[in-house]
Amino acid sequence: MIRSTHAVRAAALAGAAALVLAACSSGDSGDDATDGASADSGSPLIVGTLLPQTGSLAQLGPPEIAGVDLAVKDINEAGGVLGSDIEVVHTDSSDAEHAEVATQSVQDLISQDVSVIVGAASSSVTRNVIDDITGAKIVQISPANTATDLSGYSDFYFRTAPPDTVQGSALANLILGDGAVNPGVIVFNDDYGTSLRNVVEEVVTDQGATLAYGTEGQEFDPNETNFNTIVSGALATNPDAIAIIAFTTQTPLIVSELAAQGYDMSKVYFVDGNLTQFGEEFQAGLLEGAQGTLPGAFPSDEFQARLLEVNDGLTDFSYAAESYDATILAALAAVKGGATDGETIQANMAAVSGADGGEKCSTYADCLELLDAGDDIDYEAQSGAGPFNADNDPSSAYIGVYVFGADNKYTFAKSEFGEVG
Repeated sequence: MIRSTHAVRAAALAGAAALVLAACSSGDSGDDATDGASADSGSPLIVGTLLPQTGSLAQLGPPEIAGVDLAVKDINEAGGVLGSDIEVVHTDSSDAEHAEVATQSVQDLISQDVSVIVGAASSSVTRNVIDDITGAKIVQISPANTATDLSGYSDFYFRTAPPDTVQGSALANLILGDGAVNPGVIVFNDDYGTSLRNVVEEVVTDQGATLAYGTEGQEFDPNETNFNTIVSGALATNPDAIAIIAFTTQTPLIVSELAAQGYDMSKVYFVDGNLTQFGEEFQAGLLEGAQGTLPGAFPSDEFQARLLEVNDGLTDFSYAAESYDATILAALAAVKGGATDGETIQANMAAVSGADGGEKCSTYADCLELLDAGDDIDYEAQSGAGPFNADNDPSSAYIGVYVFGADNKYTFAKSEFGEVG
């Protein structure tokens, strides 16, 4: 069963109406509001999503939601969880500037008896709701949170994307490997931005280079709309490369201002929060040679094709694999523990990820067969992430490097492997 809930947002989404969609009928979850610890082996596993359908990270919503929906399809086709079809309820997280959206969505999900919530994409959004989620003994699994200080935040908080120590290191080494010795960072004053910037700065300085611009105190307000002075200040330091660490609401304005002030756009670097297929948004060739980083192994052609069967409108696949993995791992944890409540799932997440070793398996059906036989398993993630460590972070991960062409669209160039310290 797939349900989608959009609560009315008076401030951020005025005029939006509540909407509930149902498909693949597998029974009713009931009307009684309980917390994530209430389910047992006789209850269906209900997974909620808290992913961006609106706001500054809305470009990540479609692939993340498609990843969850594909996992639900695979789980149910293999027999479901403990004899019942898994159900999913989709809600909007929006962004940190519209915090009330996620707050209401979480309350909606708690009232619908979810045991697991996949999301949020934004680390700042997660900070606003993590205590409500984990306090209800609901397992929260983010497919995209990267802020370093979320590591080990709660026994009920997991993520399938690596912390910024991995992407930040890969980004800094990419910039330095391209020959820069005096790079700059144009970064917004957001938990995600400053966390990633801090890692980049540490790697740059540890290798004997200098961060020309973007150190502490040089961040810009996320609500900024005029970047003339900010870009002028950055270029005054003569950076030989510039990383833009921001979201898609600010990034096009920064790109336009950099180009207007004559910067060599082939020396610009993007990150997961703003790596998007800009296309005709800019003059042809403007971004040719620019690069970006994105956590996760590049999805195979077969996996991309299967995602397109779920949503044929996808234009990129950012964090689709991580969202798929989050859903599969939660289902496998319920099977291993013999119940669908949050506490049981939490207690078995690390084990099914391979933290204790076990037989390798790469599909839900194959892993289920091993669990039914009483074997320990090591789920081989679509994203390439390693087993959960003691902080509930993936112990290793890949970072993809992408290059923009003359059409201002990016294509995969290579992957960098990194371990989480």
